[in-house]
Amino acid sequence: MGFAVHAAVAVRESLGGSLLDPKSLLATFGPLGVFVVMFAETGLLIGFFLPGDSLLFTAGVLAATGAGSALHVSLPAVIVAAAVGAVAGAQVGFLLGRRGGSAVLSRVKNRHVHEGVARGSAMLSRYGYGKAVVLARFIPVVRTVLNPLVGVTGMPARQFALWQLLGGLLWTVGVTLAGYALGASVPNIDSYLLPIIAVVVLVSLSPLVVEVIRARRGRA
Repeated sequence: MGFAVHAAVAVRESLGGSLLDPKSLLATFGPLGVFVVMFAETGLLIGFFLPGDSLLFTAGVLAATGAGSALHVSLPAVIVAAAVGAVAGAQVGFLLGRRGGSAVLSRVKNRHVHEGVARGSAMLSRYGYGKAVVLARFIPVVRTVLNPLVGVTGMPARQFALWQLLGGLLWTVGVTLAGYALGASVPNIDSYLLPIIAVVVLVSLSPLVVEVIRARRGRA
């Protein structure tokens, strides 16, 4: 697994960061790219660096552009692709943790993954299984590691399926529709994509910052 993480980072760098550019991903792959990113980010530990929040929001913005626009994507197709990818990915991540045990997480050498595991563990202690599974959807890296983590810790499979479905739908549909609402209200919204994506990235990182501050205050 550690080799896979290094390989994924190498691929990202060789592509000049295009894997992290939501606009390029959507222009090249459309809803299929959304499905793959959602699945990888929530189901495979090598997907921790993928741009889930910014991709969903950008897809919603582009869905609001005119059908004749080169960047236009179908809103229903994006929502279905995102929801199915996020739900299926989370279920795969849970099964990996359930069957592989703690070795699944311990084999990964990436610092960000281990920090995500620590934050995920803190969320489980603070909120319990159900609420943590839902909230993790909105926190980068944590949403990648929490699914295998709860599989390792023994969360009942039926309980996980229910909560991860709820969290997956709230995240994918909610963020996509937020982007669509903004795109529909601002003329020529595609001209402002870069600053919009930058703001979305900052907002998506805010729950992570809050968790770090809480963890430090708790240790103090």
